[in-house]
Amino acid sequence: MSDAIKKPSVEIFELFDNPYPNRDYLITHVCPEFTSLCPKTGQPDYGTITIEYIADKKCVELKSLKFYLQGYRNEGVFYERLTNQILDDLVTAMAPRYLKLTAAFTPRGGLHSTIVATHVAEGWRPNGGGQCCGDGACCARD
Repeated sequence: MSDAIKKPSVEIFELFDNPYPNRDYLITHVCPEFTSLCPKTGQPDYGTITIEYIADKKCVELKSLKFYLQGYRNEGVFYERLTNQILDDLVTAMAPRYLKLTAAFTPRGGLHSTIVATHVAEGWRPNGGGQCCGDGACCARD
């Protein structure tokens, strides 16, 4: 088996059955050592990727998520594309009820960038009468 880092692909994800599919509960995974390459200079970009989701039928297995994220280590990609591609790949793989991906990158040239992308499954509303706000964030009803 090769230890080479593979390009990020939805096929890398391994999934398992949601143990509580009748309950909305938030799962948060944080990758504080994320690395990709600047597409202009080839220099490394460092950041923290935070994935928050409410699963439907499937959850992502952590080792496969780690290998997927490591695949960006040698990829030259703009932050905006990277953030949306990770979100799209997770949604394709898991079909979650809700997913919010936050990519917070360390300062470069005096600028700090944070990109946030969200997905809300069509027709989904949180259990217990909650609602999703205009920015895609899930909130409890007063």
